[in-house]
Amino acid sequence: MQERIRYVDIEEEMKSSYLDYAMSVIISRALPDIRDGLKPVQRRILWAMRDLGLYHNRPFRKCAKICGDVSGNYHPHGEGVVYPALVRMAQDFLMRYPLVDGQGNFGSVDGDPPAAMRYTEARLSALAEEMLRDVDKDTVDFVPNYDNTRKEPVVLPSVLPNLLVNGCSGIAVGMATEIPPHNLREVVSALIKLLENPDISDEELLKEIPGPDFPTGGIIYGKEGIRSAYLTGRGIIKIRARSFIEEEKGGKVRIVINEIPYQVSKTRILESISSLVKDKKLEGIADLRDESDKDGLRIVIELKRGENPQIILNRLFKHTPLETSFGIILLALVDGRPEVLTLRQMLNHFLSFREEVVRRRTAYLLEEARKRAHILEGLKIALDHLDEVIETIKK
Repeated sequence: MQERIRYVDIEEEMKSSYLDYAMSVIISRALPDIRDGLKPVQRRILWAMRDLGLYHNRPFRKCAKICGDVSGNYHPHGEGVVYPALVRMAQDFLMRYPLVDGQGNFGSVDGDPPAAMRYTEARLSALAEEMLRDVDKDTVDFVPNYDNTRKEPVVLPSVLPNLLVNGCSGIAVGMATEIPPHNLREVVSALIKLLENPDISDEELLKEIPGPDFPTGGIIYGKEGIRSAYLTGRGIIKIRARSFIEEEKGGKVRIVINEIPYQVSKTRILESISSLVKDKKLEGIADLRDESDKDGLRIVIELKRGENPQIILNRLFKHTPLETSFGIILLALVDGRPEVLTLRQMLNHFLSFREEVVRRRTAYLLEEARKRAHILEGLKIALDHLDEVIETIKK
């Protein structure tokens, strides 16, 4: 018994244990990989859905089945961790280009929670399949899963620059990432420009990608925050709701809001405005209605007669979430290490990754072609000496 007792310095043990925990959170949970833009749980969800054959043109399957497979085969942290990640990848108000096609209640921009996993169904989106394309052609490395019963990819050979187009949010130990989503056409255009001219100026790159493209819309005020984020990896931008003024024949005026800031629920906005009116901190509003439907978002603010809509709107921006700040931190894992990156570095890393994928795919196809050629050459020799072959078989 005495031999099994090991004396250690508590200070050193705490340092070592905390460092192990911190690195586990950073590498295995919280931060995305610069190459495919996915966290481990997201990558495992897509991989498990591929295992199940849940392609975009196939029938949906219950999310409980998907989460069970992910948790049982690849991500042993419980379905309670897997399902929220799956839901997020299906929410078109959080993901600029959803990677999961969901059927059922997956939550809403109102802040409503999704239904339980036993009620919802899902399959891969067409774009997610593009991230998995050529994965079986030796384009990426594979490692054993947690119980060494099957293999999983270290990274997906994504043709989609997912980290930039869908963004990412994550909190690790002592660091955080907050990458906004961008327009796919703009990102691809910037990649082509950089590929054609590696020495392209930062100004030219910023012309190709003028700023983030949020799925909920809104207006970004000021360019300095965007410029700082793209050139240094950190910056703060202000996002305002998009609104317009409607005037009726009787002289009534209303403010209509049809786009809201990213990651702000519509319910929170309505409650904030109602609270200001109720506490008489904001006067001049006669009525507040939510007229949103399947065609889009529409918040109507009826004003009292004689009120200046621009003054009311400015007060709303100041005192409600109709204007918010979004702190950009372009932090991702590069070769397993967290790094704050500039826009140019993010684009270059993706191009380098795609170059490696194409090279490995080409080498694989060449080797397969050589194997096939060897078989065909043998068949040709057999055909040229058919009588001898038949005679040999008879003997």
